Amino acid sequence: MADTAKLLAGKSAIVTGGSLGIGASIARVLGAAGANVAVNYRKHDTEAMKVVEDIEAAGVKGLALQADVSDFNRAQEMVAEVREKFGGLDILVCNAGINRDGVIWKMTEEKWDQVMAINLKGYFNYCRAVAPIFKEQKSGRIVNITSINGMRGKFGQTNYAASKAGIIGLTKSIARELGRSKVTANAVAPGLIETDMVADMPEEAKAASLGETVLGQLGTPEDVANVVMFLASDLARHVTGEVIRVDGGQYI
Repeated sequence: MADTAKLLAGKSAIVTGGSLGIGASIARVLGAAGANVAVNYRKHDTEAMKVVEDIEAAGVKGLALQADVSDFNRAQEMVAEVREKFGGLDILVCNAGINRDGVIWKMTEEKWDQVMAINLKGYFNYCRAVAPIFKEQKSGRIVNITSINGMRGKFGQTNYAASKAGIIGLTKSIARELGRSKVTANAVAPGLIETDMVADMPEEAKAASLGETVLGQLGTPEDVANVVMFLASDLARHVTGEVIRVDGGQYI
C-alpha cells in the first residue's frame, strides 16, 4: 500500500480557488501527501493564509497568491511566480468556480458571462499557462474540477452546467494534445458535497438531491480531494482523459 505522506514528495502544485471548501481540502491533502502547494484566492485572504499554515505544518512549502482566474495575463504571472518560489511545477488543479443560478428565460447576459469567465475561461487560462511548461519537461498532472451537472444538465443552472460541460471537453482535448509528452489531464465531477454552496441551497432542493444518491449521504470535500490526490500522483500514470464522479451514486 502506498504511503500517502510521501506520494507527492518533491512535487509542486497550484490549486485555484484554494481558500475554501473543496479547493482548501485539495490543497491540504496535496500538502499532506508531500507536495509544495500554491493556493490561489480572489478575496478570502485570511482563509487562504490559514490553508497555507496547515500545508506548512505538514513540513512542505505553502504559498498564497491573489488572482482573479479570469485574467489571462495574471495566470501567466502566477505560474511563473510559483515556479520561481518552488523551483518547478508539476501539478495544476483548477477548482475556482462560481454559480449565478437562474432558468434560461430569466438568465441575464451578465450572469452568463460571469460564470463563463470564472468557470471556463479561468480553467483555460491556467491550463494554457502550464501547457508549454509541462510539454517541455515531458511530465505534469492537470486535474480539473467539473460537476455531475455538466454531464446531465440541471434545472436553473444553464450557465453553470454549460461551463462544467465545457470543462470536460477542455480536459479531454488537453489529454489528447499533451499525452505524447507524458502529461495527463483528468476531470473530477463532484455531486452533492458539504460546501458553502450546498449549505445555501433551499432545504427542499437539498433533500431532493440527497434522495438521488444511492449511498444516502452527503460527500465531504475530503472525498473529492482524495481522488484528486490519486490523479495527481504516479499511481494514476496511465489514467488520462477521464471524468471521475464523486457523487455517492447520484448520477449512475
